Amino acid sequence: MKTESEMDVASPAEHLAGMEMDTSGTAYQNVAEYQGNTAHEPTCTPPADEDEAIIYGELIVLGTNGQLPGGDRGRRKSCFTLRKKKEATGVKPSDQHQVFPRASQSQTFNSKEHHSVSYTLPRNVVVVPYVHDPGTDMFQIGRSTEEPIDFVVMDIFPGTSIPTHQRSQQPQQSTISRFACRIVCDRNPPYTARIYAAGFDTSMNIVLGEKAPKWTIDKDGKRIFDGLTTNGVLIMQPKNGFSQSSEPTQWKETSVCGDIYRLRESRSAQMPGAKVDGDNNVLVNGTLIDLCGATLLWRSSSNVDCMPTPRHIDQLIHNLNLGRPQCPVGLTTLAFPRRNRATRETEKQPWVYLECGHVHGRIEWGNRGEEERMCPLCRSVGKYVPLWIGNEPAFYVDTGSPTHCFIPCGHVCSAKTALYWSRTALPHGTQAYNAACPFCATPLEGDPGYKKLIWQQPVD
Repeated sequence: MKTESEMDVASPAEHLAGMEMDTSGTAYQNVAEYQGNTAHEPTCTPPADEDEAIIYGELIVLGTNGQLPGGDRGRRKSCFTLRKKKEATGVKPSDQHQVFPRASQSQTFNSKEHHSVSYTLPRNVVVVPYVHDPGTDMFQIGRSTEEPIDFVVMDIFPGTSIPTHQRSQQPQQSTISRFACRIVCDRNPPYTARIYAAGFDTSMNIVLGEKAPKWTIDKDGKRIFDGLTTNGVLIMQPKNGFSQSSEPTQWKETSVCGDIYRLRESRSAQMPGAKVDGDNNVLVNGTLIDLCGATLLWRSSSNVDCMPTPRHIDQLIHNLNLGRPQCPVGLTTLAFPRRNRATRETEKQPWVYLECGHVHGRIEWGNRGEEERMCPLCRSVGKYVPLWIGNEPAFYVDTGSPTHCFIPCGHVCSAKTALYWSRTALPHGTQAYNAACPFCATPLEGDPGYKKLIWQQPVD
């Protein structure tokens, strides 16, 4: 048996020499394989309307790995594409506000033809009418399945996208608001997208109750009302966008009017954080949006064409399998299942000892407790889990070879992708912030939270 220093530890993804390339730079063994691969590509009918062909960006739910655990259905799915609409649907606050003892006394509030935001104060209610904005489109996100919601988002639980995971019972009450937030996109280039807390309900109203944080500011000689939702809408705009040089920044909170504030003392505290002057609610590529139960990743339209695709993931799997990695104990050839078949463990599934990174086939010895095993090569003791290729392309910061895996879930991705997500603290519950695997939302363990894989190459 070879020791670790004697093993050829080169990644199977390095076996690319001599492959033919298509126009996108994807490597293939031969023309027949290229044709066979493209035969499995989904065919998308381009929108008939020229405006509908314009894409503002995409929202992807972290922890879903390409599809919701129960399958994508209608507006409830893992990824939502924001397209330019035939007619402008955006709204903006008017310059006037109305004061009533009760919101029901407002004609604007009662009308289903007009949008409004109501601020409930101790002795009265302030109603701010919203007017049509011909230069923008509005998209609404929330837990509600009612018509005003464009993208239905449900709570995501850690580990639900791992094929072998048994999903735990869902809580009786979700922490995601029924009408959580809205994104307003400019209909003209550069198609800037902005995020605002809260969404309009079926009566076209947003109602901030007595316990919701509210305040007024003077802006250009006018009195402006603003506020936050109960659990808030948090955003994190990474430095340098979403690329190999991306760096996470501090989480902040966006208000109903789109101003930016520092985090409250607790998620639902009634006192807002300090206003961040000079900051804005513009969604840059890679912005994370947390709705207190689900976190969304924004990929802007200018970068969608540059990020990996499902086809890239298929090719990464092919390249790894082409290297014919072997189990150093059983000397059997290991292989990742195809992306569309990665729903259960296979006989050739690669497994890894997370303490050292040695990749094996599944072996039934070396038990050191309920979840720990001893590596037969280096005798280190730690968790022993199956490896899975991360299937959601939007979570990759580059197109590098899948050389690392997250701990403890075993999802495989590139080194720079693993590094970025290990440094990104995601909101967990109402107080905690933890780095997590973007593919399954499992909190990362240890430092740095990922491991470089050590492969045994074929001996023949």
